[in-house]
Amino acid sequence: MKEFKPDTPYNVAAVLQIPADKYIKGVLKKVYPDDGEMIYISFRTFGGSETKSNGVTVVEDTGTVETWYRPDIKSNCRLLINGMPYEILGTPENIGNRNMWLVFKVRAVKGGA
Repeated sequence: MKEFKPDTPYNVAAVLQIPADKYIKGVLKKVYPDDGEMIYISFRTFGGSETKSNGVTVVEDTGTVETWYRPDIKSNCRLLINGMPYEILGTPENIGNRNMWLVFKVRAVKGGA
């Protein structure tokens, strides 16, 4: 079995936003802080992903992130990459359960409605 080695350097700066639960008008919502801790990642996009919604083809901005292992990076967190918020899709994969690297997919958060 081949051992995992990062194939690109972790040279992209990103801001890790860990949400806090807050009651807004009696409804519990996730609130992301305006600031967060700076982390360094490897970020690759592949031109987005095509999906069909109600017969219309939609291209979503998606990408793959590799970074050093951090137990506080979870599926409810977001990353700010070049000012664009990205949500984590699924659970970040702890490669080989060695607590050295994480790999996960992200999708750009767009719209404000």
